[in-house]
Amino acid sequence: MAVLGKIRSKGALLVGIIGLGLFAFIAEEAFRSCESTKNQQRMQAGEVLGQKINMQEFQDRVNEYIDVLKITQGRENFSDEEHTQINDFVWNMFVQDAIINEECEKVGLTVTDQELANIMAEGTYPMLRQTPFINQQTGRFDVNQLKQFLDQYKKLGTTANQNPQAAEQYQTLYKYWTFMEKRLRMQLLSDKYQSLIGSMVFSNPVSAKAAFDSRSQSADIQLASVAYSTINDNDVKISDGDLKAKYNEEKEWFKQYVETRDIKYVDFHIVASAADRAQLTKEMEEVANKLREGGDPAETMRKANSLVTYLGLPVSAKALPRDVKTQLDSMSVGQTVGPKEVTSDNTLNVIKLIAKSQQPDSIQFRAIQVVGNTIDEIRSRADSIAKAIQGGADFSAIAKVYGQEGKEQWLTSAMYENANQAIEGDNLKFHKAIINGTVNQVQNLELATTNFIIQVLNKKAMVDKYDVAVVKRYIDFSKGTQQEAYNKFSQFVSEAGNDIKALQEKAAKYGFKVQERKNMRSNEHYVAGLKGTHDALKWVFDQAKKGDVSQLYECGANGNDHLLVIALEDVNEKGYRSQKSVEEILKQQVLKDKKFDLIAKKLESVKSVEDAKAKAGATVSEVNQISYSSPAYVQATGASEPALTGAVATTKQGDFHAQPVKGNAGVYVFKVDKKTLATSKYDAVAEEGTLQQQALQAVGRFMQEELYQKAEVVDKRYLF
Repeated sequence: MAVLGKIRSKGALLVGIIGLGLFAFIAEEAFRSCESTKNQQRMQAGEVLGQKINMQEFQDRVNEYIDVLKITQGRENFSDEEHTQINDFVWNMFVQDAIINEECEKVGLTVTDQELANIMAEGTYPMLRQTPFINQQTGRFDVNQLKQFLDQYKKLGTTANQNPQAAEQYQTLYKYWTFMEKRLRMQLLSDKYQSLIGSMVFSNPVSAKAAFDSRSQSADIQLASVAYSTINDNDVKISDGDLKAKYNEEKEWFKQYVETRDIKYVDFHIVASAADRAQLTKEMEEVANKLREGGDPAETMRKANSLVTYLGLPVSAKALPRDVKTQLDSMSVGQTVGPKEVTSDNTLNVIKLIAKSQQPDSIQFRAIQVVGNTIDEIRSRADSIAKAIQGGADFSAIAKVYGQEGKEQWLTSAMYENANQAIEGDNLKFHKAIINGTVNQVQNLELATTNFIIQVLNKKAMVDKYDVAVVKRYIDFSKGTQQEAYNKFSQFVSEAGNDIKALQEKAAKYGFKVQERKNMRSNEHYVAGLKGTHDALKWVFDQAKKGDVSQLYECGANGNDHLLVIALEDVNEKGYRSQKSVEEILKQQVLKDKKFDLIAKKLESVKSVEDAKAKAGATVSEVNQISYSSPAYVQATGASEPALTGAVATTKQGDFHAQPVKGNAGVYVFKVDKKTLATSKYDAVAEEGTLQQQALQAVGRFMQEELYQKAEVVDKRYLF
C-alpha cells in the first residue's frame, strides 16, 4: 500500500514522462517519414503527367539503350557528348511513351499480341529491318529466324555452364530483341493514335484547287519600298503605355511552359602563353628529328604523349584526323613534316609517312586455336592439323574435334582502326597474319602460348592504306600560366562578392567581359555552352536565389581551361513572362509599328510608284516571279516579305495597290505589271494527297508540342 501511495503521489510526474516518451516516439517516426519523402524527392529525375520518374529507373533505361547501341554499332565506349545525346534520347522516349500511353488509354487503343505477331509475320515494318533476323534473299525480317533463335536461347539455359561464351552472346542478343519488341509495340501504338487523329483532318477538292492556283500563279511588279531604317530610332518616342499595350496585345507569344533563368556570367578562357608555345615547339622539333632519323614510331609517339594512337598496322584515311588526311596527299613515302600548327583543333603536329599500300577493307577468314598441355604438344599438334588441311581435310570437321566451330568470319578495317590503344605482341601478329595472308593459304601461326591455324577465304574492297606516325599535341598552357590566370580571376571574384552590380564594375577593372543568357533552361546541360559545368548548372537551378553570385568554377572541354563565375539575374516562372523581361522585344515591335504609321502617312493618297518615290522618298524597283512557292524578296530592304506576297496574290493585273503593306523591314506599295499561270496540269488526286500529308504533319506537331505541354513535364536530370 505504501508503494501504491508513493506512485500516486508522483502521478503527475509519471504522466509527464510517459507523455514526453510518446511525443519523442511520434516525432521520431514523423522525422523518419519526412526523411524518407525527401530521399524519394532527391531521387526523382522528373515528372510526366503527374507521374514521378525515379532516377534509377531512368538510368536503367539509359543502360538498356547503351547495350543496344553497343550491339548495333559494334562499339564499347562512348564519349561524354554521346552519353549526353543518349541521355536526351532516352528521356524524350520516356516522355513520349508516357504521353501516348495516357492518350491511348483514354480512347481504348491497344496493340494486341496477335497484331504484333501479324506485323512480324509480314516482315515489312521498317523497324524490323534494324534487327539481325533478316532473310538475305528477300531483304525482309524473317520471323522464322527469330523463332529459331528464341528456341535455341531457351535450350541454352540447360547447357550454359558448358559454353559460357555462347551463353553470353545469346543473352546479349536476347536483351537486344526484348528492347526492340518493346519499341515495336510502342511505335505501333503511336501509329494507331496518329492515324486516329489524322482521320479527323482531311482535304477537299475546293481547297486543293485553290492551293494549286495560288502556287501556280506568279506575278511581276513595280515596287515602291520605304525601309524602316530611313527613320532614326531616336526620332520615335515610346511611352510606358505603348509598351504595356503591345505586351497585352502579344501576351500569348510570351507564354512559357517551363521555368527558366536569366544569368550574367564572366568566362575566361586560359590559353598557352608565348613561352608555353616556344617550349612545345622545341619538344616537337625533337620528335620530328627522331622520326626522320628512323626512330621507332610507336615508342616515339608514346613518349611524346600523342593524341593519335599508333596501331602498328596500316590504316585507311577515314581512321585518321581530317587535317592529317589532307596532308598525306602531298607527302611522299619516308617524308616527315612538321611541327605544323592546326588551328581547327589547336594542336601542333608532326607526321611521317612510313609506307603506303593497297589493302582490302574486309577479309573473310576462319581459324582454329590449337590447345595442349605443353608448348611442344601444341606446336606438334598444330603441324599435324596444318598438314591435314593442306592435304584436303575438312577445316570445320577438324575444328569440331577441338570443341570449336571454325566458322567463316569477317575482319573489317573498322574493327581495329577505331582502337584507342596500340595493337602489340601476339595480337599484332594475329592481325598481320590475316591481313597479309594469301587467299586459301593455310597458315600455322606460332604465338607465345598457343598456335592458330588460319585460312583467309576472301578479300574485298581494296583501298589505300597508310602506315603513318602522327604526333599530335594540344597547344596547351603550362601550370604556371594556369596559376597566374587563376589568381587574377580569383581576386576578381573575391572583390565582386555576392553583388551583380559589383561583378560588372570589377569585370571592367580587370579587363573581363560580362555576358548574359536569357531564358536558360535546365535541360541545356551546359552553362554558357561550356562542358564540365554540371555543378554550375545545379547551382543556377537548385541553389541560387535571385541576385546571387556563384563561386569560381573551373570547367571547359579539358576540365580546367575555362574560369567561370555566374550571377542569377532573374527567375522566369512558368506562365507568362513579365513585361520587364521582354521589354527589348516590345520596344522593337512598337518601334516598327510607329515607323510604319509615319511612313504610311507619307504614302497617303499616292497614285503610283513614281508618286510614292516623289512624296515619300521610296526606292522603286522591279520584283519578278512572286508566288507562294517563291515568296517576295526585296533587295532594297534586304528582307523576305511574306505579307507582300499575300498582297500581290489578291491584286489584279494592271492594278496599283495603294494600301501600304506592313513588312518585316519596310513599307510597300506596288503595281502588278503581269500575272502568269504555270503550264503544269492540275492533278486533283495528287494535290489532295499533298494537302492530306501537310495535315498529317500538323497532327505530328500536335503530338509533339500540344500534348507535351499538357503533360506538365518536369525535367530534373540536372541534379544528377
